[in-house]
Amino acid sequence: MLKKSVFDFLLELRENNNREWFHANKKRYELAKKDFQLFIELSIEQIKTFDPSVSGLSAKDCLFRIFRDVRFSTDKRPYKTNFGAFIAKNGRKSRYGGYYIHIEPEQCFLGGGCYMPASNVLKAIRTEIFHHPEEFKGIIENPEFQKHFPELYGEKLKTAPRGFPKEFTHIDLLNYKHYAVAKMIDDPIVNSDQFVNEIDNTFKALYPLNRFLNEIVQDL
Repeated sequence: MLKKSVFDFLLELRENNNREWFHANKKRYELAKKDFQLFIELSIEQIKTFDPSVSGLSAKDCLFRIFRDVRFSTDKRPYKTNFGAFIAKNGRKSRYGGYYIHIEPEQCFLGGGCYMPASNVLKAIRTEIFHHPEEFKGIIENPEFQKHFPELYGEKLKTAPRGFPKEFTHIDLLNYKHYAVAKMIDDPIVNSDQFVNEIDNTFKALYPLNRFLNEIVQDL
């Protein structure tokens, strides 16, 4: 299970998001990061039992930095108040669909798919759905998928995307800006041995969507 040191550090960081406190607690950060990294290593092993595309990854390939880029932001807090990892072929910057684990007190979630895909990837996904809408609907309307992800994540266009006919029967499936999902997880579950099973069940339900997306991405 996820070690308590991860949550404890993030809770205190949220109240002390400044460089002085962080440097004074650098060893605690390194311990929490190491514990989260180990948890992700085990999660990769778990996921590759049903999705072999993540084989060969290490946690270091998947973890996001805790340091915020504040150059163009009005929010000058220097650190993120979460640990996150995107487990996908080629790691955290991959254009492939994958599995995301987000640990943040009161805001933990599991998710995945293709978030903020590049324009050519987004167009290719929409084109595939346009030609095979029933296959895509079969994935996102599957009862097991719906149990974890009742809807796709994020904003939608208000009209048909450029290059696609407005009268297309399933135009709503093409209007998404992301082909991603997210599922909030309560803190008590994250901090218990139930979390491993939650990851397993949730990501197994997500796998058919990632498989659909990655068959498109690999041909680009």
